[in-house]
Amino acid sequence: MSVNLATLLLADGTRFDGTGLAATGVALGEAVFYTGMTGYEEAITDPSYAGQILAFTYPLIGNYGVSGTVSQHPHACVAGVAMKHVAEHPSHYASKQDLASWLNEQGVRTIVGIDTRALTIALREHGVIAAALAVGDEAIEQIEPALAKYVREATTEGLVATVADAYRPGETIGTGRKHVVLLDCGVKKNIIRDLTALDARVTVLPYGASPDEILAREPDAIVVSPGPGDPRDLAETVETLRELIGKKPVFGVCLGHQLLALACGAKTYKLKYGHRGGNQPVKDVVHDEVLVTAHNHGYAVENDSLPAHLEATMINLNDGTNEGFRHRTLPIEAVQFHPEASPGPFDARSLFARWLERVD
Repeated sequence: MSVNLATLLLADGTRFDGTGLAATGVALGEAVFYTGMTGYEEAITDPSYAGQILAFTYPLIGNYGVSGTVSQHPHACVAGVAMKHVAEHPSHYASKQDLASWLNEQGVRTIVGIDTRALTIALREHGVIAAALAVGDEAIEQIEPALAKYVREATTEGLVATVADAYRPGETIGTGRKHVVLLDCGVKKNIIRDLTALDARVTVLPYGASPDEILAREPDAIVVSPGPGDPRDLAETVETLRELIGKKPVFGVCLGHQLLALACGAKTYKLKYGHRGGNQPVKDVVHDEVLVTAHNHGYAVENDSLPAHLEATMINLNDGTNEGFRHRTLPIEAVQFHPEASPGPFDARSLFARWLERVD
């Protein structure tokens, strides 16, 4: 395994020095942490992590290798990775290669050997923070000016475009009875797996598809996918959804939840502490039950901004933020978390089934 010097620098000046893998250069993005003990392959290929440097809190990552079968996107989506230790000799029947080799092939800048506990505490105390990860001597020399430039100029515009490319526009998957158009803001494979398993055939269209292009597919319903970044940057998609309201049933997931809220007249805002990982408690206030859910988002819908025709259906039990809503008269609903979570938890997996049962 090729080894280089590496540095992770946070915008407040906090610095972590360690060793890097073979992929050299500077990665720029928001530093966030992931709390799962497993699911590293799914997280690294999750389009919602585009533009982020992902730190794993569990100390040993890669012990069961990389299989390729659970990847959520054809390629790695994260900007960079930070770990305490990476397993050099994975053991699992489905493993095709070790994590370090795969990260190198994917060109993901990775730092190993840092105190990820201290990093997690720093991120938890500061909240969302810009960061730079440099691998290699030349890159480390450029890390401070690169981070300063990123802080001045960073926008979320273009993040969605970099990951909304997993499927050919108009591609239909499955042969199910109900036809669902899935707007690709950064589609995860598990959404398609879940929908097709529920007797749906899924046509994937890009997030920039017009209302006429969507309706021309004659869908029974529309799903708006998760994805990265600020929902307000996708003004064209918001306007498209606004025009579709009342014409077809719509379900939004994560970024799709925020986009649908904006289309219905609500507001969104950036969280000081983003929600990450697979252990977020959410209360379903309609069915009076608590779900353990997977989250990956830095923005939220303002509860107080929901217009009269929307009803809050879910709340986060950690901070009280909105986790879901539904239209009072139309077949429109959305959730902020991931019912399609892979590797789990599975508490919310039934939400797609409930919704599809109501689709004519």
